[in-house]
Amino acid sequence: MDTPDRDIPDTGQIVTLTFHRFDGLRARLWAFAMMGLARPAMARVPGIGFWKLCGSGTGVGFTPRPNLGVYAILATWPDADTARAALTGGGILGRYRSMASESWTVLLRPLSSRGAWSGKAPFQPQADAGEGTALAALTRATIRPSVLARFWGRVPDISGVIGSNTSTMFKIGIGEVPWLHQVTFSIWPDTASMAAFARTGPHAEAIRAVRAENWFSEELYARFAIHSDMGSWNCVSPLAPNPSCLASEPL
Repeated sequence: MDTPDRDIPDTGQIVTLTFHRFDGLRARLWAFAMMGLARPAMARVPGIGFWKLCGSGTGVGFTPRPNLGVYAILATWPDADTARAALTGGGILGRYRSMASESWTVLLRPLSSRGAWSGKAPFQPQADAGEGTALAALTRATIRPSVLARFWGRVPDISGVIGSNTSTMFKIGIGEVPWLHQVTFSIWPDTASMAAFARTGPHAEAIRAVRAENWFSEELYARFAIHSDMGSWNCVSPLAPNPSCLASEPL
């Protein structure tokens, strides 16, 4: 399924986040191996800019226990047409699609970004999406080894709040390196619901601890407008008005 672009132009940088679900031992072993072996092929994908291969965590937010059945690929592209051509073509991205039992890609327009990812500023913010528009939030951090226990001690409370929040349209925790490099990604129906979560409860307490105790050696916070999506997750698009067969968490 390809959700309409909601009058968002096709020019300017597009960020894609693709989730692949792998069933069966063979497919899961292949996906795990590709975390290292796919890198040369990824670098040769036409039009690709910044990219990252990520595993995922179990639960409704993220946890230190990996989910060996779900992997993600984040990439930047010069425009939506280039992104779609690469995502629906062959090569390594086509191989991922053929090995996966289900795939879903959300195309994103960067609205704001601060911080760095692997020493780079990968996203190019553009015009605001306006009130009442679905938004995505991405947080990426490199956790200092000395505070790992304190950081992961906070995670269950934050994940539980995300999971019980009925405003969240989609949420998942992914990462490049287990325990040390973590990414949270969530989709919200509007700015107000996103802000309400960020400013209250365990999440707000964790943010204060990050600042006071210097938990992260590198961090990035980005906000995106939803451009469109392709494929399905748990048999539907998470952006659908009534995703009746969407599971409570990515499995």
